[in-house]
Amino acid sequence: MHTPADHLELARIESDGSVLHRLAHCPYPFVWQALAANPHTEPGTLTELSAARDSAWNDNRLLCLLAGHPRADNAVLRAVHAAVAAKLAEGERPYAAVLTLAGRTEIEAEEVRRLGALRGASSRLRSGLDRRLGIRD
Repeated sequence: MHTPADHLELARIESDGSVLHRLAHCPYPFVWQALAANPHTEPGTLTELSAARDSAWNDNRLLCLLAGHPRADNAVLRAVHAAVAAKLAEGERPYAAVLTLAGRTEIEAEEVRRLGALRGASSRLRSGLDRRLGIRD
């Protein structure tokens, strides 16, 4: 029988995509975050993880890790964008994920800029977005 610590260790060190994909279905948010930090995690698994939910803090950290993942393709970034937009509309503050998305050139600057107009966005987030997006231009 595997313990949560075993799942976490596997999520951190495993390079086999099928093993990592199976781990994405375990119920532990710290394992999801380890998967999102593992450079071997495949885009399909990353996209699935974008829909995982636990708590505001864990969800926001997971979305930030997914937005910055080196294998995050257009589908992953769009899924993260949609999840972040939903959280902002609910009044949550996934600011780190928004700013990480702003640094990704794979997603249109205007799409990211629109996140600053949603309910949960603060003026500080908007100014951070302007700075990050200005670096891209």
